[in-house]
Amino acid sequence: MLTKRIIPCLDVDQGRVVKGISFVNIRDAGDPAELAAFYDREGADELVFLDITASSDARNIMLNVVEQVSEQVFIPLTVGGGMREVADVRRMLEAGADKVSLNTAAVQNPELVAAASQHFGSQAIVVAIDAEAVKPGAEYPAPADASLALHAESRWQVYIHGGRTPMGIDALVWAKRADELGAGEILLTSMNTDGQLTGYDLDMVRAISDAVSIPVIASGGAGEPEHLHQAVKTGHADAVLAASIFHFGTFSVGDVKDYLAERGVPIRPVHPSN
Repeated sequence: MLTKRIIPCLDVDQGRVVKGISFVNIRDAGDPAELAAFYDREGADELVFLDITASSDARNIMLNVVEQVSEQVFIPLTVGGGMREVADVRRMLEAGADKVSLNTAAVQNPELVAAASQHFGSQAIVVAIDAEAVKPGAEYPAPADASLALHAESRWQVYIHGGRTPMGIDALVWAKRADELGAGEILLTSMNTDGQLTGYDLDMVRAISDAVSIPVIASGGAGEPEHLHQAVKTGHADAVLAASIFHFGTFSVGDVKDYLAERGVPIRPVHPSN
């Protein structure tokens, strides 16, 4: 059985790691290179590094910061934010990223997912989906691709620009499309539960995990180890991403791994036996 991955997330704004609640109320959480090195020592399986304002501010991600982070870690590093074309993906991988995460650019230009996966392999391409529960009676924009549009049975819709812009796209339909286009993984964040510390949106995680053939990383809402346990057991997630509980010292990666291992979840030990 494949091990479940524990992945700290470093949301970066203007060169600093930050954390918010439901994508707002942002506060500083530290230096990205220092935190990356810390999580590597702690036994994290991977790191996700997201420049959360690169797309909304229409600027490129900071390659020098990625280079500094990649020098500090010896575990897979996924980087996202501000990549708009294949050349951007190439520069990020050359800077030290093992994978890139495409969100806004993937929604605006789905063929970028296909082109990037063809150039670099699907294992290097993660499609990030920021989704919010559909509000009854609310009006949403009509997407350019009508096949992705919200319908009567839609439960979650896609946002871009770091959760700032609603797209009127059904999150479940978009996840299936990303799978078809060649994405290697989906990083799924619930905007409703993000930073709330009350647990992941298990209904959304399970619906999308069961609908696609590629791994799904659950994100948004972890407040205690049991929430991560629920994400893999009830939500069928292949990996769990968390930020607040790790950045502010509530729990360590080791705490979470011990908790999961005690409940029969296959994980990579923090200190493997020789």
